Formats: sequence, structure tokens, C-alpha cells
Amino acid sequence: MKKRAIKILSHVFVLSMLALFSCSKSESVDPVNTNPTGTTPPPKQDTFAQQTPGITVRQIDTKGGNISNYLLYIPDTYNSEKSYKWPVVIFLHGVGEMGSDINVVRGSGLVRVVKGKPCVMIAPQCLSGWWNPQYFDLVYKEVLAKYHVDPSRVYLTGLSMGGYGTWDWSSAHPEKFAAIIPICGGGDVNRMPALKTMPTWVFHAADDPTVNVENSRTLVKALKAIGGNVQYTEYATGGHDAWTRTYANADVYTWLLKQHK
Repeated sequence: MKKRAIKILSHVFVLSMLALFSCSKSESVDPVNTNPTGTTPPPKQDTFAQQTPGITVRQIDTKGGNISNYLLYIPDTYNSEKSYKWPVVIFLHGVGEMGSDINVVRGSGLVRVVKGKPCVMIAPQCLSGWWNPQYFDLVYKEVLAKYHVDPSRVYLTGLSMGGYGTWDWSSAHPEKFAAIIPICGGGDVNRMPALKTMPTWVFHAADDPTVNVENSRTLVKALKAIGGNVQYTEYATGGHDAWTRTYANADVYTWLLKQHK
């Protein structure tokens, strides 16, 4: 009886040792390589609302403000570029496009030539009065929330009244923009310190009969005096239309789209 008990205990000991050895072997097995070829995994694709390519009209509620709609330009590859956030250019029209007919803005400045440009464009319409940064801020908020755009590459440009609007809005909220292009406009020289580090390219014609060229000269001079990041192009002729040749210049977009906040 004693020998049988010893024999049983021996079997139990052997089985225990085998189980222990088996467990230690399983714990030392190398993890499975989920990327055996060493290739880089594809970039993560974002989820965003699809948009209609080209120029469309969008409505916006500015809480009683003087902006109720805007033109939206979407590049052809916007919906297929799943991991790319687009730069966005906000364009401000002049006094001639003010009113309630948004289609008038289609023939203005940047809107006329935006097709094929590698950016999203927003062109709000001022119903009456003057551009107001308070209502611009509501447009800006919607743009960043609604479209697949890069918040570090938001640009602002405008002509005439829109040139004034560009100076006013950017100097009130320089943190919103990566660069600005004011054309034949003007602004408050005392607010130029807010734009000291803002990449700025100013355009005006020397013979402008509507907005005197001294408006741009004064602001550019003030920026240069404080070491501002500004460049200035003054056309010898052209009258009030300093925008047609500016928006037709490929170098303008090369410069603009390489700027980042």
C-alpha cells in the first residue's frame, strides 16, 4: 500500500513538472509580427462630409448680421483626398458686389479665377453697410467646423472695400490667419503692431482714383518700421483695378499657400 502511494505521488510530481515546463515555454514565444514586410502603414483617413466640386452657394446665419450667404469653391479631388486637409482662402469683395444677389460675386476678383486652384475658397457677400469682423468670425467658425480644411493654413484676401476688410479683420484677430493679401485698401495704422509677424503682401496701383495709394503706402511703411513681415507691389498704372493682374499671377499663390501659422 505504501509503495502504491509513493508511485502515485511520483506520477503527480512528473505531471506537475511537465505542466510547468509547458507554461514557461508558451510564455517565451515571440509575439506575432503584424507587419512582416516592414512597410509603412497607409495614412489614417479622416471622416468628413462630401461636398460638391466647383462653386456653390451656401447660406449662413450670422445672428442678424449683414452676411447671409457665401460662395464655396471645392477642388475636384476634395472628396477623394481622404487624409489631406485643404488650405482655405477667404475672399472679400468690393462695394460693387454688395447686395442680396450672390451671383454678382461670381464675377469678382479671386472667384473668377479660382477654378483649378489647390485650395478651398470662401467668398461671403456683404448685404449692406460695411464689412464687420464680428460677422466674419461666425463665417470663420463655420468654415473650420464644416469643411475638411487645415486651421494652420487659413488665408485672407480682398479688394477695395474687401481690402479694408482684410486689414481690419486680420489686425483684430491675427491668430486666425497664416497670411493676408490686401489689395487697394486701407486701414488703421495704429493697429499695425498686431500684424508684425503676419506674412503680408500688399498690392495697389499708383494712379488709383478711388482709394488713394497712400493708404497702402502708409500701412506698409508702418509695418516695415517695426520689422514686419511685409512685401509691397505697386503698379504704375491700372487705376482702381489692382486685383485682376494680382489674382492672375501664379507667384501670388505659390507664396500664399506655403505660409503656415
